[in-house]
Amino acid sequence: MAIISDKKLSKNITKKDPDTTPKIVKNVISSSEPPNPAKDLAAERAHTNWDLKEMHEFLEGNEAKSTEILRLYQSIERDPKLQTRPEQFDLTQKEERQLVAERINQMSRYIEIESYTKFRRRLQLMTVIDPSMGIRILVNLGLFLNCIKGNGTQKQYDFWAKKKESGIIKQMYGCFGMTELGHGSNVAGCETTATFDEETDTFIIDTPHIGATKWWIGGAAHSATHTVCYARLIVKDVDYGVKTFVVPLRDSNHDLLPGIAIGDIGAKMGRQGVDNGWIQFTEVRIPRFFMLQRWCKVSRNGNVTLPPLEQLSYISLLEGRVGMAADSYRIGARFTTIALRYAVGRRQFNKSGSTQETQLIDYMLHQRRLFPYLALTYAAAVGTDRLEEEHTKLLSDLDKGLATNDKFLLKNTINATKSMFVDSGSLKSTLTWEASELISECRQACGGHGYSGYNAFGKTFNDWSVQTTWEGDNNVLGMSAGKTIIKTVQQVLNGRKLKNSTLEFLNDAPTLSKAKKAVIRVKEHLDEPERVLKAIAALISKFAVDLIPISHQTWDAISPQRVVLSKLRCHYYLLETFIDRLENRVKANSPMRRPLEITMRLYYVTSILSPFIAEFGRFGVVSPSITKYIIATYPQELCTQIRPYVIGLTDSFQQPDNFIHSVIGKYNGDIYNNYLDAIKLANSPRNHKAPYSAALEDMLNRPSLDTRERNERSKEAEEKLSK
Repeated sequence: MAIISDKKLSKNITKKDPDTTPKIVKNVISSSEPPNPAKDLAAERAHTNWDLKEMHEFLEGNEAKSTEILRLYQSIERDPKLQTRPEQFDLTQKEERQLVAERINQMSRYIEIESYTKFRRRLQLMTVIDPSMGIRILVNLGLFLNCIKGNGTQKQYDFWAKKKESGIIKQMYGCFGMTELGHGSNVAGCETTATFDEETDTFIIDTPHIGATKWWIGGAAHSATHTVCYARLIVKDVDYGVKTFVVPLRDSNHDLLPGIAIGDIGAKMGRQGVDNGWIQFTEVRIPRFFMLQRWCKVSRNGNVTLPPLEQLSYISLLEGRVGMAADSYRIGARFTTIALRYAVGRRQFNKSGSTQETQLIDYMLHQRRLFPYLALTYAAAVGTDRLEEEHTKLLSDLDKGLATNDKFLLKNTINATKSMFVDSGSLKSTLTWEASELISECRQACGGHGYSGYNAFGKTFNDWSVQTTWEGDNNVLGMSAGKTIIKTVQQVLNGRKLKNSTLEFLNDAPTLSKAKKAVIRVKEHLDEPERVLKAIAALISKFAVDLIPISHQTWDAISPQRVVLSKLRCHYYLLETFIDRLENRVKANSPMRRPLEITMRLYYVTSILSPFIAEFGRFGVVSPSITKYIIATYPQELCTQIRPYVIGLTDSFQQPDNFIHSVIGKYNGDIYNNYLDAIKLANSPRNHKAPYSAALEDMLNRPSLDTRERNERSKEAEEKLSK
């Protein structure tokens, strides 16, 4: 459309007829100013008065880790194989798997030159933007090799991880053969068999029926050369329960070995880039020394030795749970950043009577929907950093204790291991649930634009959903953690004192469970984090004591309550860590102090006190007189207080645009231009005719019904045929 200049237009005006003189406008196309969301976001950033790097160090735990994370962001962004692009949202399953394979290949080059810690962090970051790639590598490094390390001897680990080079993703590629078509969470119920043949000194691996088919095995369909197979050890007709065995699947030409049947399980809700498969074994023979024998040993003549520390064999599962809890933080950071940047730039309706529409972020409902998730993400950041550190120390102490046969260290490590099963299970289940809800709510808060594939919500939600059911179904993990908490409280009531355990706060259970006075009685108590922490401890204690009599009769009847206890345990852990880090690492006069204090309060009011107010009230931990204030008034006050800081708090995550990977979530805030540019790049306007256009044209241009019926029903035909 041509724009007529003011000068040329004025020459064409007829002076003799002033009534027909057109109104001169400066812009014939539009006389209104276009939206300027980038300006709004820049104005929000002006409220940030702290050092973003310093806040990032608070979140990550220390300066060294923060610096390494930022360098890895930069490295990923610059790597043409690893970087993200908008058109990747349009990939078919075949194209996505090709991209994933290329990225795995590229990542294998980094593992050869980086420290294990640095590579794990690179992988953790990549897993957020490409979960399919992440899980395919983690299955090999985190499940296959960790299972060998946790269940095998040092020589077995050295052979498979180092000599065979699977530790650097070379020569062989492992998968994790635990889940069966008929058994998932109940690992002890697995029915694949490993029968010892004393004559040939081999185990015979068999799938006895369809229910024992290995199922959902990541990497099995196309990638894996070997699997660690969970199978029932049968020696001299005695079933010794489920043990682990390394079973080769493919030869050096990547062809299936005799007796191995494998297939792709097909379309899934998400993670289409993962080649999940099924495996069936038919009389597959493996050498006796392919059984992992760190704990259980089978001699040449068929003698079976079961050492007392065999319960530690499942410690290999912890790394995945710890990792998923940490992933919840980074996913939360990514999507709260997108939603809050959009909320600043997007204007809708007018609530103040001004000439401009109102920013979404200034609507109270919008604040109540998003700000609590931002606060939860901050709590998850510090909590999962602590969890990772404790997990690393646990593995180190275990290796040291076993190597030196240090009984005192082993005793402490076993206690710490029991705590880690509770903590990792509670955090993994609670935070992956929360992250799933966070993605969904942030997507809805972005309205129709949140539904666009180019803003990452849809694909990520589908890819994320599996986190709530694999590596421990969340409800099963919650029930397990809750059961341990109840048993622990029972032991404390019987006089046992917990030592070297993160559950030591339960040592106060005898006193807390009998307390008559509410811990939180007046509004002012809500501004005391330590008091809120004590309130959670009191609730856990009272709740557990209340459930003990029922547990003596049936655990199943109190399964829902056990899950609630695990959630409370998660939040106690997060808040305890948040309080400790704030008090010990942020000075009273630091500009970070007030934003973090408000964030902490918003977290424990909206994620702990309000959701569990029925339990807090039932057990008399919170006074009924302030219930309404906790649920309705105080959260609104905190949202108002934190409002000026939210963009600074999200910027402090320091996630670059290539990692955010959302056109409405970019740092510059120019949501509309960014959006349109990405759409044009991925879907060229030149391609205005669809590949399926022939079907549409056939529909639109079809002949009349009379013509298609050869005019046999026409009036003319009727006249001729009726004679």
